[in-house]
Amino acid sequence: MSTVNASGWRPEMGQSDVMAAETYTGNRALMLEEALIFEIGDSHTTGVDFDPAPKVQSRLGGLERNREIGLPGLSEPETVRHYTRLSRQNYAIDLGLFPLGSCTMKHNPRLNEKVARMKGFIDVHPLQPQETVQGALQVINELAHWLIDLTGMHGVAMSPKAGAHGELCGILAIKAALDARGEDRPVILVPESAHGTNPATAAFAGFSVENIPATPEGRVDVAALKARLGPDVAGVMITNPNTCGLFERDLKVISDAVHAAGGYVYCDGANFNAIVGRVRPGDLGVDAMHINLHKTFSTPHGGGGPGSGPVVLSEALAPYGPIPFVAKLPDGSFKLVEEEDATAMQPETFGRMTAFHGQMGMFTRALSYIMSHGADGLRQVAEDAVLNANYVLRSLEGTLEAPFGASGPCMHEALFTDNGLAEGFSTLDVAKGLIDEGYHPMTVYFPLVVHGAMLVEPTETESKAALDQFIGALRSVANRAKQGDPSLKSAPHHAPRRRLDETLAARKPMLVWKEADLSVAAE
Repeated sequence: MSTVNASGWRPEMGQSDVMAAETYTGNRALMLEEALIFEIGDSHTTGVDFDPAPKVQSRLGGLERNREIGLPGLSEPETVRHYTRLSRQNYAIDLGLFPLGSCTMKHNPRLNEKVARMKGFIDVHPLQPQETVQGALQVINELAHWLIDLTGMHGVAMSPKAGAHGELCGILAIKAALDARGEDRPVILVPESAHGTNPATAAFAGFSVENIPATPEGRVDVAALKARLGPDVAGVMITNPNTCGLFERDLKVISDAVHAAGGYVYCDGANFNAIVGRVRPGDLGVDAMHINLHKTFSTPHGGGGPGSGPVVLSEALAPYGPIPFVAKLPDGSFKLVEEEDATAMQPETFGRMTAFHGQMGMFTRALSYIMSHGADGLRQVAEDAVLNANYVLRSLEGTLEAPFGASGPCMHEALFTDNGLAEGFSTLDVAKGLIDEGYHPMTVYFPLVVHGAMLVEPTETESKAALDQFIGALRSVANRAKQGDPSLKSAPHHAPRRRLDETLAARKPMLVWKEADLSVAAE
């Protein structure tokens, strides 16, 4: 008699036994197959009737289009169905737990969305006269004060559009401060446990980047960092909590050493959700830190769109922060300080990073989140996020190896490796198996310091029941990988698309649809 695991797989079963039967339509019940929009529509017809365009003299200077644009013409039902079907093939936080480590995919309260859609916020324009947007400027100013208070810093730049943009802001402030001192310090130190954007940002700003190793317990090697400090070091970029899901408990020691050597401390605040209301980075000697509003304060995740990454600055760096910024005047009104005013109000600014003041919708949502939670509620956010991550970490003991499990509790994310899986099975197989279980995979192969890394961040908004179901699914898939289930090598089986050659897709992406491609493929 064969043993059957939780997935229903038996060692003697082959791949064909677990594959679903093909259907005539390609649909799988309510999971509807959908062709490319170019294959549905016809470029020679349209679903909308337009009157002939009047003949006018071109003002394009010889750059007029000389052939048809080639867009497909669809009726309204075809268009609606196309995008609705595509949306059903996606995964979202509104569908289930989103375990992406280091990304903090948390629930966006609908209250915040309602406030952001209030008249006066949703239709505000950055070029309106400032006397007509006093309420909006007050929102920016109020949020700025909360961010300064929560981090224990001296000032804040609100205009950066995202985390990496915020990193650049902080590094440019450091560079401006060094220039003001007349010092050429070309090196930025970046620990192995820092976010991957940190060295890229430093290099983009013109610095040379040198790595600082981690200790066996996954934290910064303080002795190695101190040994490297010198007159050529501008500062250190450190992520806390770090990408191994651990708190850098020696950060104050590191800050003191860097300051004594004449450098500055940049803290990557992407993981601030784990310590908000509990730890103030300013008390640890941090000089600059970006705050991803989507990660900690529940605004929608940017994804190249409406991102926001304010940067809090220490007293030493605040004078060099960017413009524009909001200032409260003695008469109680608010002013957006631009270039013409900066010479008097902030003469040492390094300049402008963006065209306008930042993402108003994100500021409104973040302030709504902060005020609805209050100081005690934000503290509980951090506590529950850490509790949930540790629950995941300890519940999978004996199933997946935790490389730093012996280092004590983790912070907001649990880190595992693929050590212990059957020969030939890896993290990728576990991730693909999770798709069949109805979950977006966790972050895989990051941080790079851990072989076969699997980084899980459940966030504070998941219930115990939701965590238990995810833990059960991950345990089931991991056990299949440990037992050598061959069907896992071709997972996912139930998703709209099967496993891709991801290396080929990354190196030779097909970004442009050509009708001829279909005939070639058919041959």
